[in-house]
Amino acid sequence: MLQSCNRLRPLCWSIPKVSLHTDAERLLTPKEASQFLRVSLSWLAKARMRGDGPPYVKPGRSVRYSERALLQWIRSRTRLSTSED
Repeated sequence: MLQSCNRLRPLCWSIPKVSLHTDAERLLTPKEASQFLRVSLSWLAKARMRGDGPPYVKPGRSVRYSERALLQWIRSRTRLSTSED
């Protein structure tokens, strides 16, 4: 096994290593987004249908939420008083 790894090593060096913590947007599934926001999966689906939930993207048939968009949505919902709309 070690010999095959050494034989392939030059190929490994030519492939750039990509960190998971780059500037690329991390997309969350609805389940992950609901856990991130601490709301139910059902609430998130209903808010998506009503159009008053966090923004989402649809790559194909799936639904995904960017972490950045979720944080911006949370900030836009910040209130200082219960009388604010």
